Amino acid sequence: MAKTTKSSSKTSDSALGEGNKAPDFALKDDNGGTVRLSALKGKTVVLYFYPKDDTPGCTKEACSFRDGFGEIQKKGAVVLGVSPDSVDSHKKFKEKFHLNFPLLSDDEKKVVNAYGVWKQKALYGRKYMGVERTTFVIGADGKIRKIFPKVKVDGHYEEVLAEL
Repeated sequence: MAKTTKSSSKTSDSALGEGNKAPDFALKDDNGGTVRLSALKGKTVVLYFYPKDDTPGCTKEACSFRDGFGEIQKKGAVVLGVSPDSVDSHKKFKEKFHLNFPLLSDDEKKVVNAYGVWKQKALYGRKYMGVERTTFVIGADGKIRKIFPKVKVDGHYEEVLAEL
């Protein structure tokens, strides 16, 4: 508990912290069904936000969760991937890489904003808004147990598994 970030938050949005209740949501999955976080109460949820389907870093991250999915399940957890891409885009991405967990479409960007991961980014001097790769481990009680901000893809799956 070394960090108390409420007053030192970079934005005026209320920053989510470990121990806070995870904001509930209902998003369409890659099959067009609706996934509600509140319906998963009683399970540990690995909620990972990523910028874009079928891009190198996002593909590597998704495939590491795919390959380790059995270990995550053994620990009683579920994995949900979230990006602003469409249901159609998610469906193609999931099929192409044989992903074995739901991808949720936040095309209205309500959930990325609620979780504070929709941020200003810069590439080659150009500023734009996008998803900052972030993973939340949400406990069975619906509270955020661990936040992995600004995720580096290499080794991330192992960090998440160690937290479960």
